[in-house]
Amino acid sequence: MIVLGIDVGGSAFKGAPVNTKTGRLLGERHRVEIDSPCPTAQGLAAARAIARHFDWRGPVGVGFPSVILGNQIGVVGNLGRNWEHQNGAALFGRATGGKVKLFNDADAAGLAEMKFGAGKGQQGSVLMLTLGTGIGSALFYRGRLMPNLEFGHIPWHGHPIERFASAAVRKRRDLSWFEWTKRVNLFLAVVERLCSPELIILGGGVSKKSEKWLKYIKARAKVVPARMGNDAGIVGAALAWEEAGR
Repeated sequence: MIVLGIDVGGSAFKGAPVNTKTGRLLGERHRVEIDSPCPTAQGLAAARAIARHFDWRGPVGVGFPSVILGNQIGVVGNLGRNWEHQNGAALFGRATGGKVKLFNDADAAGLAEMKFGAGKGQQGSVLMLTLGTGIGSALFYRGRLMPNLEFGHIPWHGHPIERFASAAVRKRRDLSWFEWTKRVNLFLAVVERLCSPELIILGGGVSKKSEKWLKYIKARAKVVPARMGNDAGIVGAALAWEEAGR
């Protein structure tokens, strides 16, 4: 099946058509920068631009950084509260002209890594974490997803812990990789007490630079970088559309 996957992040919308059988992008991904927080009209315009870039008329899967309940957008973090309590499938359907299914963005990335990436064949407890503007999380047990976990929103000194340990914080504070991973290790210690995963997959843009930071990571579980890099969210959004249709 061919589905247009759109991955909504805190700084950009990214999308491409995906072959859900192979997990391959059928074109170079198209990226549209956005503000953070993102006005609703600007975000919908970004999704429309991606669909028009590929002259798309088919199904669209959207990985969105919030709790997703059916077609409804729930609690939103960095993108802005203006998105909350709206029918996201209807909004993005009007913007792209296709039938849209919505999924939590980290859950989508996790689906892609479990099917085609670092989690393939893993039947134990697997935690996928996406490190970007915020921190997304997806937990799998025996290949099945527990949706809408938001470990990045765990309170830490009065703020969500993602404001302490995300990849965006490293850039904003000009932290060295070693300084940043000390923060990530504190976060991992918290989540390991909550769910005791056997494998932790670290994704997001930093996964492409794992040689710079992986050696500093300390956790009880085995920790590996995501194999699909930033494509995981796009591929996962397409997979989620297919899964939801079954």
